[in-house]
Parts: sequence; structure tokens; C-alpha cells
Amino acid sequence: MDVINTKHLPGLGLIAILAILIVNNPYTTLYLNGLVNDSYPVDSPSDALYQQIVRATEKYDAQPQDAKIDRVWKAMPGYNGVKVDIKASYKKMKGGIFDTRKLVFKQIPPKVHLDDLPPAPIYRAHPDKPMVGFLINVAWGNEYLPQMLSTLKKHNVKATFFLEGRWVKENPDLAKMIAADGHEVGNHSYSHPKMEMLGEGKVREELLKTNEIIEATTGEKPVWFGPPSGGFRDKTVQIASELDMKTVMWTVDTIDWQKPSPETIIDRVMTKVHPGAMILMHPTDSTAKALDPLIKQIREKNLRIGTVTKLMDEEHILKIDQQIEK
Repeated sequence: MDVINTKHLPGLGLIAILAILIVNNPYTTLYLNGLVNDSYPVDSPSDALYQQIVRATEKYDAQPQDAKIDRVWKAMPGYNGVKVDIKASYKKMKGGIFDTRKLVFKQIPPKVHLDDLPPAPIYRAHPDKPMVGFLINVAWGNEYLPQMLSTLKKHNVKATFFLEGRWVKENPDLAKMIAADGHEVGNHSYSHPKMEMLGEGKVREELLKTNEIIEATTGEKPVWFGPPSGGFRDKTVQIASELDMKTVMWTVDTIDWQKPSPETIIDRVMTKVHPGAMILMHPTDSTAKALDPLIKQIREKNLRIGTVTKLMDEEHILKIDQQIEK
């Protein structure tokens, strides 16, 4: 028969008493309850909030779309896909109220990007992107630029100004003003020639000379080339690409150089504008007067206005319902 060592009994009894006190301690109970409350059943089909978030994926999830060479629109940028992050959304809405404004999304990039495509002109951005861009070609019209810049600043709109190199050399202060306002500057050749008529050496000279004067004046290096009058050959686009520039055309032409009324310009744009459109204009009296109502009407169509760079990036712009469900 084993003999119990009675000298250890007081110690064992003390341990047992402490264990009982710890388990029944109200602070321990609060801690354990907190752990339970902080958890969320992200895989529970019976949880109402979880199910509402799952249903939101059916509405908002979208597959990425690769950049491609379109038969009509030539080079076209890709567009990110988007996916509701169910776990993160559930955690953000913890408390039981479903709110679409608190959905958390993941952007899913496409496999093929604009930079992966062979050199080709760009006539519009991705048609699913609710954004348009203003392309403003500048080789004259100095007297109308301040008003246009003021209107753009008033509405916090950034445009892409395609500057002729010779004009920049003659008007460095205006060129600096455009860049200082946060607008993008592009290459519009040096002397406004018919690019499609030039030999390869002359094309390269026109583009390089313009880039050099723009960068020296504004500190910005152009990444977009807008051919004068839209004239180019395949070799023109190839040379621009070799100089790290993509060739940009337009989707909607204001034809403002013909001096139409401001109302005519607005009508020409608003009857043709659509997601991804690039709107061509120049510094003219009619355009300066049309710009304010044009910006307002474009935004009324739930379209953003951005630079060519913003228009061409792959960011998926979400249209979220302002909805709260209890």
C-alpha cells in the first residue's frame, strides 16, 4: 500500500483553491466573453450580415479585362477586375448592419497591359471606365488660356495639354503656368508639320526637340504624343514608342478651330461623350466660354474628368449604391 505524503497536502489544496478562484473570477469571464464577441463567423451560412455581403459579390464582382488591339479603336488599355473582400467587409461592418459604403474591395489586375501591346495609336480609354479626358492642343490662342485654366481650377479638373515645342520656347511663362496648375503636358511636335509626310530622321528630330524644350521649361517629361492635325504613319508611332511615348488621337472632336458658338461645342461633345472618351479642344474664345457648362454637364452624366494618364490607368472605378440595410 502506497503511503500518501501528508506534508504536500496543504500545497495541493492551495493550488485547487486558486484554480477555482481564477475560473470563477468575473474578469476571466469578461475576457472569455470578449474573445467570443470579437470573433466573426465568416463561413457561417446562417449569419444574416455575412449572407448580405455574399450577395453583394454577385452585383459588384467583375473580371479583369486585358489590354488589346481593337479593330476600330486600335490600342486599348486593360481594366482591373474587382472582388468584394468578404472577410474584411464583415469585420468592418461588425455590429450587424449591412452598409454598401463599408464594403472592402480588392483590385485584380489584368494579365495584358497597355505597355505589353505593339506600338499603335490610342483613340479612347476602356469603355467601362466612367471617366473622360480633355486633350488641349496648344500652338496658339494665348489670350484664352488664362480663362480656361481658371475654369479648370474652379472645378478641380486636370487636363492634358499637348504643347508645340516652338510655342513653349516663345511662351515659357504660360507653359510653366499650365504645369504649375497640375496639368499634364504632352508632345505636339516642334513646328506643327504634317508628320505623315516626314522622313524618319525628321520625325525623330521634331519629337526630341519638343521633349527637350518642354522638360527644360516645365520639368515634365512628356509620355504622350499628339500628332498635329492627327497626321501620322506607322513609323511615326514606332518612333514615338522608341522615345517612350504613346501616340494619342481623340474620340470626340469639338472642331473649335472653326470658331463655332459655345452652344455648338457643348452639343458636339454631349451628344457623343461616353465612358473612356478623349475630347479634343484648343484655346479659343468659344471653348473658353463652353468649358464651364461642359464640365458640369459631363459630371451630371456621372463621368469623372482626368488626364490621359489617369484615363489610361487600369484602376477600376466603382459605382457604389449609397445603401444601408438593417
